[in-house]
Amino acid sequence: MAQAYKAETDSGSSRPERQGSPLRRFVDGWRGDRGIWRRGLVTAGFAVVIGLVMLVHAQIPNGVGNLGSLTETFLPWLGLFVPVLLVIAVVRKSATALIALLLPVIVWLDAFGGLVTDKSGSGGDLTVATHNVNADNPDPAATARDVAASGADVIALEELTSAAVPTYEKALAGTYKYHSVQGTVGLWSKYPLTGTKPVDIKLGWTRAMRTTVTTPKGEVAFYVAHLPSVRVKLDAGFTAGQRDDSADALGEAIAHEKIGKVVLLGDLNGTMNDRALNAVTSQMRSTQGAAGDGFGFSWPASFPMARIDQIMVKGVEPVSSWTLPRTDSDHLPVAASVDL
Repeated sequence: MAQAYKAETDSGSSRPERQGSPLRRFVDGWRGDRGIWRRGLVTAGFAVVIGLVMLVHAQIPNGVGNLGSLTETFLPWLGLFVPVLLVIAVVRKSATALIALLLPVIVWLDAFGGLVTDKSGSGGDLTVATHNVNADNPDPAATARDVAASGADVIALEELTSAAVPTYEKALAGTYKYHSVQGTVGLWSKYPLTGTKPVDIKLGWTRAMRTTVTTPKGEVAFYVAHLPSVRVKLDAGFTAGQRDDSADALGEAIAHEKIGKVVLLGDLNGTMNDRALNAVTSQMRSTQGAAGDGFGFSWPASFPMARIDQIMVKGVEPVSSWTLPRTDSDHLPVAASVDL
């Protein structure tokens, strides 16, 4: 009888251990398993490579297919590999892979963690917006009204066609008394414009302009630019040479600007991480990076993957930055509020 009772007691006492919490069973499954250090070496290697790419992306050469610029354009998306590798590491029961994953996690958070939080404030002296309206836009009037609905004091439009310009002018005339179109870019303002002129960005035709907007808080130099498009081709890689030359020319023009307060609006066909835009980004701040909520991706409008439409400032303090609802363009409009 005593032996039977003991057996029953032992059986009862072991049942709760087998039915412990999932975390307990998970830990018990790893405890004493010497293979956790030998398994998942390939996964660990991938994690280290991803972390190193994000850490030393500036050292990736552009000599072959502009690989460095291509990597920097989509750099934040490398973080998507982390949860995938994490799942593999857990399934494989690999402590080595889990430790290796610390590298890409730390590097990504250091580079992009600040963009995840909301840094936007309230107020501001001036609200500005920019939009690549798409030359093939089927409804320019509606697009113009949608952008004007943002309440912006100054609006820049890119990829304007000569046939569509009158439509944009008519749709915006009631809100914006002053405007100028130079080539395929234009600027509409509630405040007077002076000193308006095209900016030579080495293309042979006009895709950039400069003007002075006289706001209630003083003069602000505005630049509107649409840098050349880039393409990814199997035989040539990331074809961005013409854009890079235009970025250098635009940066030189801004560097020689005599007014201390400068706002750049436009489609730069590149992100703030892309070293090829250094002539511009080294002297100006991105409103999205300084006062945005999230990454503010603007292209393509159907599934935004990169912020290539930029609002950048010099001598001006960003207050908030955001993307506007989709129009009939393949880009999203972007807007920002600034203190002068």
